[in-house]
Amino acid sequence: MALQMAEERFAKMFNASPNPMAINRFRDGHFISVNDSFEKITGYSRSEIADNTVASLNLIPNPKDFHNMLKALYKKGGITNQEISLQGKTGQQYVVLLSAESIIVNGEKCILSIITDITERKRIEKEMARLDRLNLMGQMAAGIGHEIRNPMTSIRGFLQILMDKEDCINYRKYFNLMIEELDRANSIITEFLSMAKNKPNQLKLLNLNDIINTLQPLIEADARNSNKNVNVQLEDVPDLMLNDKEIRQLILNIVRNGMEAMLPGGNLTIRTFTDSGVAVLEITDQGKGIDTAIIDQIGTPFFTTKEQGTGLGLAICESIAGRHNADISLVSRPDGTTFYVRFKT
Repeated sequence: MALQMAEERFAKMFNASPNPMAINRFRDGHFISVNDSFEKITGYSRSEIADNTVASLNLIPNPKDFHNMLKALYKKGGITNQEISLQGKTGQQYVVLLSAESIIVNGEKCILSIITDITERKRIEKEMARLDRLNLMGQMAAGIGHEIRNPMTSIRGFLQILMDKEDCINYRKYFNLMIEELDRANSIITEFLSMAKNKPNQLKLLNLNDIINTLQPLIEADARNSNKNVNVQLEDVPDLMLNDKEIRQLILNIVRNGMEAMLPGGNLTIRTFTDSGVAVLEITDQGKGIDTAIIDQIGTPFFTTKEQGTGLGLAICESIAGRHNADISLVSRPDGTTFYVRFKT
């Protein structure tokens, strides 16, 4: 009688828990039971989950996370607050803390798993870190940007004067090279200042689709030059208060990053759609994806994996998004990367 009451209490707690919970057989990993919260976060119904495993549903897409989970279960018999990435039915990514313990169900060894969703907490932490970086960049730009640019302008002028002197004719190619390098440094400073300064933003009521249609011939020309393809899929989206020049820069920066990530013949897709009343820009490439070891550094000023990159392109995009009350997120897999820009109204 006492055992039956304990089992009933456990069943009530299991089903009523706001935390996603699941029970899997230890010997083969098949799901025995899940609660309503587990259905909600994964998007799978109980009937879809039945007779499946974590692996067959690809709930933990990161192989390292999955391996560490199995290793801890077999060696220690349980897990406490292991941070992993969880993937739902539609591909939605969550950051969760996973705890698991061995239990006996109907005489058989099973695993009870409890999930705590910390996605929003992680998003806030990342946003705060981004704002701190941008604030630091703003202080640096205000303090040294013009102080560097002014002497560079003087140096460039003197080089132009010297290269035209008769006794310097033989060194003209070296003068040209120095001027080119000064111009490149100046362009980096310009990008740096455009990202960091809190300039007033001139917004007008515009439609995202109109901006993309205007850019499409330029994007398609870039694609043809590198033997790549562009697919544009535009659904109706609401008009938004936008700065046309800045949104063009944001789109081109992400598109060109995607183009550079792909081999010839690759396809890049630009989509717009509405999600819960929010206008969304989605740009997907067919590159090799972003290494998980550096994915959190994407958007950090001056961080780049490109030999000739400045590491400011995506940082500028984040700054532009911030001035438009928009969020940038990404999902990267071995077969490509998708950037999402969600414009809050």
